[in-house]
Amino acid sequence: MKIRSRLMLAACLLGLGQFALATSPQQSAQQLIEQLQAGQFSAAEARFSPQMAQAVPAARLAQLWQALNQQLGTLTSNPEGELSQVDGHQRVVSRLQFDKGALLATTVIDPQGRIAGFHLAPVTDPAPAVAADAPFSELPLQIIHGPGPLGATLSLPKGDGPFPAVVLVHGSGPQDRDETIGPNKPFADIAHGLAAQGIAVLRYDKRTQARPQDFSDGVSLATETTDDAVAAVALLKQQPGIDPARVFVLGHSQGGMLAARIATASQAAGAILFAAPARPILDLLREQNAYLLAQSPQIPAEAARAHMDQLDTAIAALRRDPAATLPALPGLTGAWWQEVEAVDVVGETRDAGLPTLLLQGGRDFQVVDADWRRLKTGLTGQRYTFRHYPALNHLGMAGEGAGTLAEYQQPGKVAAGLINDIAQWIHAR
Repeated sequence: MKIRSRLMLAACLLGLGQFALATSPQQSAQQLIEQLQAGQFSAAEARFSPQMAQAVPAARLAQLWQALNQQLGTLTSNPEGELSQVDGHQRVVSRLQFDKGALLATTVIDPQGRIAGFHLAPVTDPAPAVAADAPFSELPLQIIHGPGPLGATLSLPKGDGPFPAVVLVHGSGPQDRDETIGPNKPFADIAHGLAAQGIAVLRYDKRTQARPQDFSDGVSLATETTDDAVAAVALLKQQPGIDPARVFVLGHSQGGMLAARIATASQAAGAILFAAPARPILDLLREQNAYLLAQSPQIPAEAARAHMDQLDTAIAALRRDPAATLPALPGLTGAWWQEVEAVDVVGETRDAGLPTLLLQGGRDFQVVDADWRRLKTGLTGQRYTFRHYPALNHLGMAGEGAGTLAEYQQPGKVAAGLINDIAQWIHAR
């Protein structure tokens, strides 16, 4: 699971609003940002629905926005956004400029003029266009499923086919089809690397990123990840030039945790688990917080202890109360965390009875050696192939020394050796 996206507060998904607005949708979106930046959190909360106000009261809203300011500095530009229509709703997308970076703010307004969703995501550039002489081409597709469609890209090798193929399934949090983080696009790297070796790849925008308005009634693993992934496999099997009997599922982080489940439900030919957690997710969340605090000597020891004490209290509440939330992640209730913790990665992978490739970086501080050992101990037999890369981080990119969050902001590429191992494994099936 990509706790990095959770910890960094790179995106925030909020629920339905019930405040009737007398202004245009663009003005409404600007006013909300102005209230947050001015510290008028109670005024902002007054525009929330009862459910949203309960999950994100003014005090928690203040924590979220102040943490954002600590990461990106002061807001310097809040322009009027671009207006579009989505399923009868008005969607306003604007680029917010801060001292140290930019975010895309998406505000969804319902037909009654109420705020129906609010989503912040890092500004990302599209993956570079494929060169004309590349051994593959890319085709736009749509996954027609659930409340609305998701944009997708098929990287298709040139030639007659039929080709083996793989669907890429994201980690946690809102993710685009390239799984962009900072300047890095690991899913684009994997797609292009495999397509150059004769393997078609389908990657798509995750619903929490592309359609946050679909989650006004809450989030589950099915609505967030598995249902769309199963639909993606079905779409890929139907494409010309694809061998439907040789379509695989590659899941990264949280996607890896669910890869066997998705492969079973979609009748895929096999599963690839890349940096898949194999222990209780809330244990990993605590470990990651402790690791990052240990890497931050500028934080006073007393403040670090207080943070961990608060986190321990919050984790205990999440495990016993389906309605509990983390202050930094109000959109995810205890029910969601309990559902994630109930996933038995080893058991589901074993029960799937499918050929499985497992990949792990030795410098990954999010999914660590304890998870890798559990997978290796629990999955034995010829069906399972394990590949460990001492120099790689959670994104499959090489580096030196202990892994850090800052490393994700440094340009890199998924290691060619990891991509080659995936290609060889698929071609051998």
